[in-house]
Amino acid sequence: MCCARLPAALAGASKDPVRPVLSSRGLGKERGTGLNTTGRISGTVRTIIGISGSSGVIYGVRLLKALPHDKVLIVSSTASKILELEAGIDMSMMSVLADETYDDSNLFSPTASGSNVFDAMVVCPCSESTLAKIANGIADTLITRTAAVALKEGRKLILVPRETPLSAIMLENELKLARLGVTILPASPAFYPRPESVDDMIDFVVGKVLDQLGVENNLYKRWE
Repeated sequence: MCCARLPAALAGASKDPVRPVLSSRGLGKERGTGLNTTGRISGTVRTIIGISGSSGVIYGVRLLKALPHDKVLIVSSTASKILELEAGIDMSMMSVLADETYDDSNLFSPTASGSNVFDAMVVCPCSESTLAKIANGIADTLITRTAAVALKEGRKLILVPRETPLSAIMLENELKLARLGVTILPASPAFYPRPESVDDMIDFVVGKVLDQLGVENNLYKRWE
């Protein structure tokens, strides 16, 4: 599979719609880095991006491209295979999009500790297996452990499931996490903006993630 045949989200094209300015929503606590009380950047904003073994890895790639600031990437072993299958790209190509990259099996990585400060974590896409582990406190991979850290430290956690249909077990897990303050953001593109390409549909979902992170963007047409 050749990258030239892929949507622009993978080939490197961009609409340049993302501005590295944060609103007062989403991020910012007591950190010395991150946001100040005006919602503007007062230092480095550090975001963890996990890509788990689910179809739709293109969403994670586009998010990596769109996010400003400090980006830490964790890719599961299954996700790395799906990246090659769906996108025709390997980990060497993914690593250049992030400031730091860690193997999902490496539980000695910095993000496995609550003392390692980050502002937010996004698992995009998030498999229902990964979501179930997070919902039930199973932290046996770096992605699930970092998500557990986000929960216990009160940091922003966004999960982007793509599975359909959903079983009662999956819905119960999502409800449990939503009640704990986790943002469940299904990869569900809207059609009111009248998307003209796959890239437009990808950008809608990624734009919604950026909205939750407080990153101003014009990735999709907003309702007026």
